[in-house]
Amino acid sequence: MSISASQITHGGGDEHKTNGIDDGVKSKSEQLITECEFDTPEIDKDAKMNLREKKLIDFRGKLYLAPLTTVGNLPFRRLCKLLGADITCGEMAMCANLLQGQASEWALLRRHSSEDLFGVQICGAYPDMIAHTVELIERECSVDFIDINMGCPIDIVVNKGAGSSLLNKPVKMQNIIKAAAATIEKPLTVKVRTGYFEGRNCVHSRISDFSKAGAAAITIHGRTRQQRYSKLADWDYIYQCAQAAPDDLQVVGNGDIFAYTDWNEHLQNGTNLSTCMIARGALIKPWIFTEIKEQRHWDISASERFDILKDFARFGLQHWGSDKKGVETTRHFLLEWLSYSYRYIPVSLLDIVPQRMNWRPPSYFGRNDLETLLASDSAADWVRISEMLLGPAPAGFMFTPKHKSNAYDSTDNG
Repeated sequence: MSISASQITHGGGDEHKTNGIDDGVKSKSEQLITECEFDTPEIDKDAKMNLREKKLIDFRGKLYLAPLTTVGNLPFRRLCKLLGADITCGEMAMCANLLQGQASEWALLRRHSSEDLFGVQICGAYPDMIAHTVELIERECSVDFIDINMGCPIDIVVNKGAGSSLLNKPVKMQNIIKAAAATIEKPLTVKVRTGYFEGRNCVHSRISDFSKAGAAAITIHGRTRQQRYSKLADWDYIYQCAQAAPDDLQVVGNGDIFAYTDWNEHLQNGTNLSTCMIARGALIKPWIFTEIKEQRHWDISASERFDILKDFARFGLQHWGSDKKGVETTRHFLLEWLSYSYRYIPVSLLDIVPQRMNWRPPSYFGRNDLETLLASDSAADWVRISEMLLGPAPAGFMFTPKHKSNAYDSTDNG
């Protein structure tokens, strides 16, 4: 990707005219104004604001779609905007790949016109690398905030010293935030887990340091790196961190939100929480944003769910193209999403409402054939659904979900 330096232009002053005609003669008052203009010092447009002057961002009460690996692509975010999301964030991009100019990595930072409050998430291990990356992003991309991922639990990221490995290096965490915040004027946010090792939460003791270093907001996923997704999110600890946060640092909670009642409970109990981030709940049922805004458990029909899939397919073809390659790219990401969405159980079939995130639904017959098909855990059935939307798959086509063929144990999304 070619990256050009920003150009700074200075506009000239207005011409002095009388009755719309420049007569070439200035009155005494006009001469005085001209002299004052010459005495005015020129504004240094290259000067950076200090940390206290930085533009803040207001997440309070807004519905925040988490950055989601693979499935959190532009068409899916566009779909979630349609269903009520307020804040969207691009998929995590690796700083090293961005600095190398990899087109596929820069594509993760693209924004749709419907995303009116949009951020991008990056991940890296070194202050200078991250500072250079955020500088390029601010200059080359249209974003409202930049998020640094310091909680990713994936081995390949942790082994490079990035993601949740930084939870063991508080000084390095602080230096990364300082370096990035000193480089850009856009709001800087951070996403972390409660700690690295189970039973050794650490974020509460560092939360003031995040603010002092220049972060405008921090998102806390209520699990340690070691826990991955093996236990429920620890919301009591998230509330504790929110209480310890300084007034100028917004705290966002994340983990296991799957119904509007979850959202209400966390914002009521976490008095200092600004909002909650929704991740896997949106993968399984993206209409959760509608449910929260309308304060209801939506007993959505199979045909309504299929219409949502149609919207995604349409958005995908518009984004990736309607040629053969575009169709198959859309099919691939649709199938990745279906590897999560089949876990949804219709409200009318539940004995206990709402459904919980950690439930493993048994096989069941839906209220019609389409609902039964949408509930299938078979990749062959997911391919069949894709063919209903995008036409026949290529001969010999097979699909295995990226996340180890197991949406329950995915370590990529929160």
